[in-house]
Amino acid sequence: MYFLDPGHQLNQPPKRIVSLVPSQTELLYDLGLDAETVGITKFCVHPETWFRSKARVGGTKSLHRDRIAALQPDLIIANKEENVREQVEALGDIAPVWISDIHTLDDALQMIRTVGTLTSREENAEMIARCIEQDFAQLHAFAPSRNALYLIWRKPWMTVGRDTFIHDILQRAGLTNSYADQERYPAIDDEDIIARNPSLVLLSSEPYPFKEPHIQELQALLPAAHIQLVDGELFSWYGSRLLHTAAYLKQLQEHW
Repeated sequence: MYFLDPGHQLNQPPKRIVSLVPSQTELLYDLGLDAETVGITKFCVHPETWFRSKARVGGTKSLHRDRIAALQPDLIIANKEENVREQVEALGDIAPVWISDIHTLDDALQMIRTVGTLTSREENAEMIARCIEQDFAQLHAFAPSRNALYLIWRKPWMTVGRDTFIHDILQRAGLTNSYADQERYPAIDDEDIIARNPSLVLLSSEPYPFKEPHIQELQALLPAAHIQLVDGELFSWYGSRLLHTAAYLKQLQEHW
């Protein structure tokens, strides 16, 4: 977590925040920053009231600098992976830009607490972070561990490597990522999937909207595997939505 320009420091709590990251937008809402949050992206769908009422500044990778400037923010919140570096750098002369870099649950908890500090919502942020920590501490790892393939895209198939937040969540559920030997989001083919032979295949609801027909397609490749549609937000959103993730993983474990 860092400021784009290290020389930029907030002398007082921000009054006009633009969030460029859906999961962090939801965190701002849960921290009670309704009046202070003036701009979001078109993918910031939670909470729905903000999605319907807040000014939209483009997509996470297609930001409109003019719209952001018009909102006169005094803090812009971005993410190293979800936003495009060049687009974010172009915002540095508008307002201080704070950038998160999330790969693990611990990173996410640090981000929550840091955003709380930046916005003078330390108490609320600490409460959220502690609840998440407690929920995950009570999550029993699935035993024995199962070899799991988590798919995020079709044509080509795409999965998650060891340096992703989703990988860390899979591990905390007691699953072994089939592609832990790779990084980021590798593209794979049918032959590779068959060779890896996962016993569990999880089809994310985002960014690709997997549906029932894809279960049948993959079942033909992996007749013995258990294949299941899952809520991608609860595996990949690293803000306050994590308050619901551990309970969701417990539910899934009952079907694994």
